[in-house]
Amino acid sequence: MEQTEYFDTFENNLLQELMKLSTSHKMLEGTLLASDDIDDRWKEFAPEYMADVVPQVNAFPAAAIAWAGYVGMAVAHRWDEDWATYAAEPYEKLHGEQGFDDMDEHIMQNILGLSLESEEAQKIENMMRRCANTAITYIRREDTEAQSTKAFYIFARTTRVMFRIGAAMELHRLGYKFEKVNVADMAN
Repeated sequence: MEQTEYFDTFENNLLQELMKLSTSHKMLEGTLLASDDIDDRWKEFAPEYMADVVPQVNAFPAAAIAWAGYVGMAVAHRWDEDWATYAAEPYEKLHGEQGFDDMDEHIMQNILGLSLESEEAQKIENMMRRCANTAITYIRREDTEAQSTKAFYIFARTTRVMFRIGAAMELHRLGYKFEKVNVADMAN
């Protein structure tokens, strides 16, 4: 129980920090746009994502974290585009021609429909890099023994946060936002 609380606190603190960072760069508006449909896809994709990414962590830690954000963007885009068609799309469809290694470029070009040279693509790439580097700082503050079970769970929670941030950024980019609804107005 104590371990779960520790990981929950780590995840929540990181999520709050990345939301603030994303909001300060106008990629979010202070709230986490989310959908159970989108969050549930991470539960399905996480084991395969972790199998892809764990061998990359030591050599490319920022990419290992950031790619989860791109996965979130792709899922959110598919959710908006045609969820009935894409709800069961396999994880491998997010891979590029080089598999996991060019997943970010594949998602950017072929799913989001952005040219890699576009201002929008550059903005997204820079934000993903900032978020990943902030996450790395958070992980290092935990002073966890490398290759330990605790380190794995912290990394897993970090990738889930990045997935959710990526999904929220894409929903924001697509024009979604939270609005207060007056219950009295709904009754009319």
